[in-house]
Amino acid sequence: MMHYPLRVLILCTANSARSQMAEGFLRALGGQDFAVYSAGSIPSTVNPLAIQVMAENHLDIAGHRSKHFNEFLDQEFDFVITVCDNARDTCPLFPGDAERIHWSYPDPAASTGDEEQRLQTFRAVAVTLREQIRAWVATQRQRLSEQGFSIKSVGNNS
Repeated sequence: MMHYPLRVLILCTANSARSQMAEGFLRALGGQDFAVYSAGSIPSTVNPLAIQVMAENHLDIAGHRSKHFNEFLDQEFDFVITVCDNARDTCPLFPGDAERIHWSYPDPAASTGDEEQRLQTFRAVAVTLREQIRAWVATQRQRLSEQGFSIKSVGNNS
């Protein structure tokens, strides 16, 4: 059974870059139609380059914190999205009938080079995430509409 708003948990290993950026984009693009959370199997801190790249996209994730997925084990989600292969392989089972989705992204935090080169890697991951999330949001809104839900918001398309 789907919830409204749709409950989405996004997972990656450290909950420091990919899942944090994905959470930011999904909150912005999904608006009130999605309740979005992110977590990791080995949480650390939100990567400053992820914060910077999201600010370049007019999204503020500076207040986000890295969380362990154990914080969410007692909650039901409509979707659990993994954005790295390690998270897919270690993802626990969550209560309910969550649809599991895997999007494989390279870890921008593992990139090498000077700061500008590392920023370019973060930017490339962010662009791809944003476009994948934009398309996914459109698909989910169509599903909601077909199931008779009244869509509350169109989100920010930037």
